Amino acid sequence: MRKLLLATNNAGKVREYRLLLKGSPFEIVTPAEQGLALEVDETADTYEQNASLKAVAFAEAGGMLALADDSGLEVDALGGAPGPRAARFAGEGADDRQRVALLLSKVEGVPWEKRTARFVCVIALAAPGERPCLFRGECEGYISLEPHGRGGFGYDPVFYLPVFCRTMAELSMEEKNRVSHRAAAAREMLRALSAGAVG
Repeated sequence: MRKLLLATNNAGKVREYRLLLKGSPFEIVTPAEQGLALEVDETADTYEQNASLKAVAFAEAGGMLALADDSGLEVDALGGAPGPRAARFAGEGADDRQRVALLLSKVEGVPWEKRTARFVCVIALAAPGERPCLFRGECEGYISLEPHGRGGFGYDPVFYLPVFCRTMAELSMEEKNRVSHRAAAAREMLRALSAGAVG
């Protein structure tokens, strides 16, 4: 079975991708499992560029097909911020709780109907020496008034999904993987793989 390297050290992403790619024609491996200690700075201004930087670097370092993603949260009341800089929104070294607290402070007083937001994920799939293929997924919701739920990671506790009447962090992994931005991008990638368009 061909190996697919997940170009991330984020344990939450690894868990999600192992489920999302279950049944795919790949053995899913992580950098740690392959003895790779690689950090790629996400210096670009777009999801596509950041995902591509990581996928290409890991594909070359690992000598195998690599999957990287870049994701972010776009809040309409903040002009689309934090966007691709969502992980760095509260500065270097900040944790998820600090990022969520900063976000809530910035939308304090914004009425519910204007708290619209979306999660965006772009997956880059790259083979050594080749240009990456890109796949995009989005998930629409609202920024809740306060955090709810213990699941997921990142901004999940304040991303409210009207279809479930719950935040992303209150969903089971199975529910999240039906509607999330990462799941949508992964479905696009798997469709392309099964059609022989990539890989």
